[in-house]
Parts: sequence; structure tokens; C-alpha cells
Amino acid sequence: MNKTIGILAHVDAGKTTFSEQLLYHTKSIRERGRVDHQNAFLDSHAIEKSRGITIFADQAHFSFNNSTYFLIDTPGHVDFSPEMERSIQVMDYAIVIISAVDGIEGHTETVWQLLQKYKVPVFFFINKVDREGADPSAVLDEIRLNFTDDAFDLTSSFHNGTMTEELIEFIAERDEALLTHYLESGYEETLWLEAFQQMIADKRLFPAASGSALQDTGIREFLMQLDLLTVGSYSESEEFGALIYKIRHDENGNRLSFLKAFSGTLQVRDKLIYGTKRLEEKVTQIRLYNGQKFLTADQVQAGELFAVSGLTEASVGDSVGALQEKADFGLVPTLKSTVLFDASLSPKEVLTSFRMLGAEDPSLSVFWDEYFQQIQIQVMGTIQLEVLEQVVLERFGYRVGFGNPEILYKETIASSVMGYGHFEPLRHYAEVHLKLEPGERGSGFQLDNTCHADALSVGHQNLVLHHLNERAHHGLLTGSPVTDVKATLVTGRGHNQHTAGGDFREAAFRALRQGLEQAQNRLLEPVYHFKIKVNTDQMGKVLSDIQQAYGSFSAPETTGRKTMITGRVPVATFMNYSSEFAAFTHGKGALSLLFDGYDFCHNEDEVIARIGYDKNADPLYTSTSIFCAKGQGYKVPWDEAEQAMHCL
Repeated sequence: MNKTIGILAHVDAGKTTFSEQLLYHTKSIRERGRVDHQNAFLDSHAIEKSRGITIFADQAHFSFNNSTYFLIDTPGHVDFSPEMERSIQVMDYAIVIISAVDGIEGHTETVWQLLQKYKVPVFFFINKVDREGADPSAVLDEIRLNFTDDAFDLTSSFHNGTMTEELIEFIAERDEALLTHYLESGYEETLWLEAFQQMIADKRLFPAASGSALQDTGIREFLMQLDLLTVGSYSESEEFGALIYKIRHDENGNRLSFLKAFSGTLQVRDKLIYGTKRLEEKVTQIRLYNGQKFLTADQVQAGELFAVSGLTEASVGDSVGALQEKADFGLVPTLKSTVLFDASLSPKEVLTSFRMLGAEDPSLSVFWDEYFQQIQIQVMGTIQLEVLEQVVLERFGYRVGFGNPEILYKETIASSVMGYGHFEPLRHYAEVHLKLEPGERGSGFQLDNTCHADALSVGHQNLVLHHLNERAHHGLLTGSPVTDVKATLVTGRGHNQHTAGGDFREAAFRALRQGLEQAQNRLLEPVYHFKIKVNTDQMGKVLSDIQQAYGSFSAPETTGRKTMITGRVPVATFMNYSSEFAAFTHGKGALSLLFDGYDFCHNEDEVIARIGYDKNADPLYTSTSIFCAKGQGYKVPWDEAEQAMHCL
């Protein structure tokens, strides 16, 4: 039976130490490593050892009783949360580690939200019960208050497969048929255990154990409970289906795709169809990783984690074979930075290196800015930039720096318009008409097509849509990416002799830009959803801080001497608030910040003036159309283009 178990936590909760104990108790490693000793099995990268934090989601495997477990140790620092999210999508069960001293911290909230999004069953392990100030029962109350009423204490109610009366009733109360059986016939061990397993798998019950990973207290007992209460359900007889959850490159630069198989079997030399383009390539090698070491295999089956070579264009989130789902990642960076490097280095070489890193971490969104001749990336925070400097030096042998991180703004429109583009230099011809409409917040850049084949051939229609979709577009206010816009191809025209493939690209981009020139353009900024818990006498300061940061909040909820405040606030005004918050609450308050999409910028005019984008000096886009008369092309500016169009 194959089971994939993920270990997740806020940084410093003891996640990696807990993983080491599981591997030691199952004889997967001979000695238990420690993060502070820089010898943890799963923190094997030099950068992880020097910093004492998990940065990369590494995996190990072990056998226990009749099951094979694939263990994923994920990063706990917020700057590397996209790496954690990519791993969550292939977990069968998650173990969330929470400190018995610190309780639920900010990043734990993010972890819980992601586990709910991906519908992953959860076990809690309340760690560090040996520390001064530890209060596991208070942490369990926190879990019930903030996450779920259906959490219960596994440590005191389930021993060697035997349930206490309290647990028996707890389970029965959550299943009508089981409750009837209990009232009429009493407790039946096998029936209750099966119901227990199913309720956990269905996310109706959430076991919470406690112990100390560092002192090896409660770990083996928890492992036995985990093994008894989890089930695997994979079919090897069905067609092969898998998901790519991680990309890495070997020492020769060859792409390795890490897969979770959900059905069927795979053999070396099999051909796989993958991705949205449904590319077909042959698997040249299968690797089974245990930390940094691996063994090659001739075959793998459903439920296993493994890496393959041969998929040269694979991307994180691609479905493979029979699996048709595409991952939709929710954690996205809100900052951007420019890569700085010595003039002796070739920009092409540096760009190639960062594109490799971008394949491994799609959230970087590596972008070459043609106008400024710069490489730009998107990041979660400054710690990520520091790590990237080390990664580039170790892997590629040269030093880079980064510009100060800036807020990643976006642009949208608030009115519907028609955009017109015409491209007709000598011996070229294409015309495109686009309808631009505001989209729902968070909808991105969407395409539609209402063009009739009598006006423009289906092949040319597809060409227009392909070009509009081939890259991100940027707006007129700050040159930031355009989002939450629906562009519909209404009509167009080509020429039997003079239309070449690139002509529709030029016409489509001009139509988009010409439409933006007419529209009411708005600047968007990233916002947080915050949850703040403080003593009631500190509520006034918190509410004042939120208002000064241009945030909004719901009515505070007070329980005893504690007050909970929730709302939304711009990232730009609140991204550094945590240090101030920790100071005035003396570390006793709780602050959770979750990315909550984009909304209208609170200081739009100020940001536009500061960025100083010149829309007329952007070589990638022009709103000017080109027409031809008497064998010579001439330009028509955007505000005169509509009257000159041929399709009207």
C-alpha cells in the first residue's frame, strides 16, 4: 500500500526534526540528524544547512508494517510557500506540526487554507511539549477555535488500536448510522476503526497528537496511529495518470520531472502525453529519490513518487497521461526585482540560467524587459533573494545581485471599448478588431472569439488568438501586466497573397493597445486578508494602524480578554507590519497575512507618477496602425485609426 505523507509547519516548529524521527524509527536512516547540527537528512543542500531552514521540498521513502510511505518535508518560511503549495497537491495525508509553546502562527494559517483548498486530510502534531511554557491542551483549543471543531486529542484517547469511551462517542456522533448502531447494539471495534479511517480520509475528523520531536517523545506511538488510521487507494490496472509537481535539473542541465502516479504503471521507454499542449515524449530514465540519493527503476506504479528524464518541455502542474487536471496555484508573489550582474557576463547566459530556475519555480515568472534590457523576476520576499544569490553562485558559478523589491502592480480597464489594429506595410496585410471588456477580479486575461469565418478564415482567427495568448501584455499607466480583461475577436481581414504569419501578430497587438488607449485604465495593487488576535486593550491601536494603512475590517469579535480582527489591507502598506506588531504585543499577539488577490490601488496617482512610465517610448507595443497607399506605408495614430479601418 503506497501513501504520500507531507510534513508542514510554520518555520521553527520542529518539522524537519519530526521527519528525521520518522525516518529513524522506520530504519530509513541510521542516525538522527538535527537542523542546528547541520546534518539533517532532508535538509541536505548547503544553503539549507547554513541557514537552518528548509528551502526545498525534498522527499524520502520508508516502509512500515505493510505500507510504503513517501515523505515530503516542505519549507516553513513564507518566502518559500509556493514550493510548499506545489507539494501539497500530491499528498494523500498531511501532518501539520504546531509548537506547544507558540501555538498557531501566521504561516500555519496559510498551510491550513491550502490543505483545505486541495482537500487533503490532516493530522496535527503538537510539538515541543518538553519546553517551558508548553501548553498542548491550549493549542488544541486554538485548533478547534481557528481551524475545525472536529479536532480531538489522539494521544489520550487511542492506544494500540483501543479507543476510549470518549473517542467512541466522538466518532459515533458524526455518523447517523453509526450512532444508531451504538445506541442499539453498542461498540464494535472493527466497525468503528473503519469509520474512523473513512472520516479522516473524508476530512470529517482531524486527529491531534502531542509530543517532542527533539526528545523523541510520542513519535513512535504517533507513527503506529498514523499507519493504522490511513489508507491507500490506487489502481494499477487503470491507464497511467500522473501529475508533475516538481522540476529539477541534473548536473548536466537535463530536466528531471518529479511525478506522482495516481493510476496505472509506467515503464522506461514508455511514451507519455503531457501538458496543455498534450506533447508526446519518451521516458528515458526513472529515478526513485531518497533525499539527494536515488536508485534507477525499470517500472513504477500508482501511488509512488519518482522522477523521470525525457520530458524536455514539462512544467510544474502539468497533467500526464489519463489525468486531465491542471494545477491552479493560489500563492503568487507580490514583489518584483531586477537581476543585477557584472557587465562582463552575457545577458543571454544569465537569462538562460534564470529560465532554468524559473522552470523549477514557476512563481519567479522570469521576464526579459526588452526596453530596459533587464531580467526581472517575481519574489515572495527578501530572504528568497538572498537564497537566489547563493543558488546562482553554487550552480552557475557567477555572482548576481538584485534591485530593491518593489510592489508588483497590475492594470485593468473599467469600461468596454473596441480596439482596432491594421498592419499594411508594402506586401503585408492584416486587420484585427477586438472588443475589450472589464473582467471579474481575479479572472486574468481572457480570450473569446465571435468572428465569422466569412470575414476571417478559421486558421487566421486561431493565429490571432495564439498571438494574443503567447505573452503577457502590459498597460498604459505604469507598464504593469494587464489583468481582469476579456478580449474578444470580433472581426478581421487578411489578403490571399500579401498576408504573412507575423502580420496578424502586429495587427492584434496594435488593436489591443489601441483599445487600451480609449478605455478607462485603472491601477491594481495586491492586498492581504489579515487575521489579528490581540488583548482587548490593544484593539484600539490595531484598528488605528489598519485605517492608517488604508485597510478595512469587519466588526471585531471579543472572547474573554482576546479580540479577533479580520479584514483586507494593501500589501504595500502592511508588508513590514509584523515587526511593529510583535514589538507592541510583546510577541503575544497573532498576525496572519494571506494574499487575497488584487484591488484598486489606494494611491494610484502617486504610484503612476513615481514609476514614470512613458507609453509612447515602449518598443514592444504601439497603438499606431500602418496603412499603405501608392506603394508606400504610412502611420495612422490611435485616435484616427477607427475611421481608416477596412472592415467597418
